[in-house]
Amino acid sequence: MIDPQLRGPGVWIRRVMSAHSERRLRMLSKVVGVVAPLARIGASRTMRVEEMRVDRGDGTTLRVLVYGPLTPGEATTGVLWLHGGGYFLGKPEQDVAVYRRMIADTGCVIVAPDYRLSVDQPYPAALDDGYAALLWLRDNVIRLGVREDQLVVAGESAGGGLTAALTLLARDRGEVNVAFQMPIYPMLDDRVSTASARDNDAPLLDTVTLISAWRLYLRELQGGSDVPVYAAPSRAVDLRGLPPTFTYVGELEPFRDETAAYAEALRKVGVPVEFEVYPGCWHGFDRLVPRAQVSRRAMRSRTRWFRDAAATYFAPQPGSRRDLA
Repeated sequence: MIDPQLRGPGVWIRRVMSAHSERRLRMLSKVVGVVAPLARIGASRTMRVEEMRVDRGDGTTLRVLVYGPLTPGEATTGVLWLHGGGYFLGKPEQDVAVYRRMIADTGCVIVAPDYRLSVDQPYPAALDDGYAALLWLRDNVIRLGVREDQLVVAGESAGGGLTAALTLLARDRGEVNVAFQMPIYPMLDDRVSTASARDNDAPLLDTVTLISAWRLYLRELQGGSDVPVYAAPSRAVDLRGLPPTFTYVGELEPFRDETAAYAEALRKVGVPVEFEVYPGCWHGFDRLVPRAQVSRRAMRSRTRWFRDAAATYFAPQPGSRRDLA
């Protein structure tokens, strides 16, 4: 049963935003690519906003947006934020409302990369861009006013999946330590085989759209047994050493079961985890219907956990004095 405050918006969203075919995914990607940056208008009145360029090492650069308090204070938490959009659409500007709330509530600094989308370049382009942005955050903590021992990775939907992938990659490469992660309703499992993912017709994200999104992201890897864990983190069997984690999902969305399995697997290896399921909610409910009571509850929970984590979890960088002590 859909939450009463989500029922009406859900009907409209199902009609307007169902993507289904790859052709429609590509069309939606173009539309959002034009519209999403408009959300940045006026952001500088409430936040410090900078646009930077990060060298990819291949002659091209990655556009990165930096958001922070208008009046910087002491060194604060640095957040690498990864936007959602099924890997096929989206811009960092689309999450300005999230940045504004996080900065107002916690005083953090947010680095948001404009990572390459699957309609242009499939895996591992988005992963490579996310990792490049994470290293850039690590290397610019003084300039950004960020604590070097409290770098965080967070994101929603595909950005949540990319969050989980990047913390795996960071652990395995040993070049940067992540203090905690927040993969919100994350896109983790390319197999689309859980009970919640199969035959799902919920608003915004349904089974057909999800399969199309994975196909665009993985291309020739789709359906194979050798899909890398950095593409589909649900395939990872060793989650030891990953950072403390907060995540939640809607009860009705395709990602419910894979997120529950991910959270349980983290718990089994001793990673602190907080996992919540919101009854009657479809994918992205809190962003698309932010005034619903359940959306407000989810956002309050997210803020509370972030504040608690920022007071609790630290991860000195490799080679730092604190790391060597």
